[in-house]
Amino acid sequence: MEPLRLATIHSRALVGAQAIPVAVEVHLGNGLPQFQIVGLPDTEVRESRERVRVALQASGFEFPQRRITVNLAPADLPKRSGHFDLPMALGLLLASGQLPPQRAVGLECAGELALDGRLRPVRGALAMAGAVASGGQKLLLPADHAPILCAFGFTHTFVASTLAMVGEWMKGERPDLALRPVAPADPGPESLDLQFSKSDGTLIPDLADVRGQQQARHALEVAAAGGHSLVLHGPPGCGKTLLAERLPGLLPDLTPAEALACAVQRSLAGLPIDLPRRHLRPFRRPHHTTPVKAMIGGGHPLRPGEVTLAHHGVLLLDELPEFSRPSLEALREPLQSGEVHVSRVYASARYPARFQLVATMNPCPCGRSGAMVPPCACTPARIRAYRARLSQPLLDRIDLWVPLLPLADASDRAHPGGVSPASAPASAPVSTSASAPESTATVRVRVLQARARQAARQGCLNAHLDAGALRHTLGQAPDLAAAWERCEQGLHLSARGAIRLLAVARTLADLAGQEAVAVDDLYQAAGWRRMF
Repeated sequence: MEPLRLATIHSRALVGAQAIPVAVEVHLGNGLPQFQIVGLPDTEVRESRERVRVALQASGFEFPQRRITVNLAPADLPKRSGHFDLPMALGLLLASGQLPPQRAVGLECAGELALDGRLRPVRGALAMAGAVASGGQKLLLPADHAPILCAFGFTHTFVASTLAMVGEWMKGERPDLALRPVAPADPGPESLDLQFSKSDGTLIPDLADVRGQQQARHALEVAAAGGHSLVLHGPPGCGKTLLAERLPGLLPDLTPAEALACAVQRSLAGLPIDLPRRHLRPFRRPHHTTPVKAMIGGGHPLRPGEVTLAHHGVLLLDELPEFSRPSLEALREPLQSGEVHVSRVYASARYPARFQLVATMNPCPCGRSGAMVPPCACTPARIRAYRARLSQPLLDRIDLWVPLLPLADASDRAHPGGVSPASAPASAPVSTSASAPESTATVRVRVLQARARQAARQGCLNAHLDAGALRHTLGQAPDLAAAWERCEQGLHLSARGAIRLLAVARTLADLAGQEAVAVDDLYQAAGWRRMF
């Protein structure tokens, strides 16, 4: 077989959330043996020379003793990751005539080579599979990715476990063993995602574990029904974190498209994907020491941050004021638009970040403000400085501010701006200390019904509506406009805060099964706009 001397294999480079096409051009020239890689390769790409050389020899191939030049085009795009090992190796085998070129037509590949010729999994495999699928090409990946590819139905993809296996397939010696289209796998019974009893092995926290806090439980239901951001504040030990951890269990399962979007982001971040629980909403809980790059994304190379890993799910910020000011201010863009733009000198990326924020905080540095015993020891100046860590633009983007009481008082005292247990609407029953608290499964039914009403009416959640679309959903309740004006003036709301007030009122009406927003819904929502 006459050597081609020049061969081109196609692959992908990960830049932020994009998998950009890259042509791996391999040329064998005359001169002293040399292996040079050009086209802005990073250190891990330059190190591919030794991995490729040893892996070829271990797989039974001959390493060409020629002047080897590998060009990664386009030349102005930085190349990182070891997944260029496989396309370089195949390019060398094609250029030296050790493999026929027929099966390389229309094929893209990515994979890191072990020194014994095995193919190791790579970061961003799902992102590459999705990009290749949209172009109608074929993709060759390491066999370790097969279960995930099966789960998400990437039937255009091929898998192999070793470089030798790839060579046998390209020679036609293994037509029906290793490299065949990956068939979609049965995702298994979805009833797993709907079970909340601990006997079935799931780890979804149950609302039935929460004692008292009737109004906070109702606010959690409202947040889940409308996709609203929520802050729970109160003294230590009153159950703030316990309640916040139960929000994901109230949310519906991910749709197949949403599950794929979440899995792609985890793949880009190099995180494992839990296939049996892939339909459950993401739940991220970063520590308060998390820097701004880890919160919104960035680094070198660019990676998705916590707000993107919480896409279509819940982001819990425990002890909200303890997070750095830059990290908190970085939340403003994704809370408003559902995405985040990361720009660096060497690259820029746009990541999806449609998450639901739930946060907890103490009312003061010592946490005892408003508690009877022991009394708060903080001075007014310390309390003001503590609360001033949260900027007004960020506060405006939070829909529900829910105070929690000490457990001794939680069953007897109601939300100061909300309804009392005796006057709560029938759509949101409130448990008392004498009755068993409602479970997550019971409350979830009402949440799903309210979300279904929103989907039928406007195609999205109330929290995602703009001002114009939201006003068209309010109905013609008498005195609603006057009541809204009174709330806006009495609470000194900004224009954004006033719109968020209407969105919460609309969700309360949806939970009650009402076509129009009532004045009582507006007043109850106004009670949850009082921050402290």
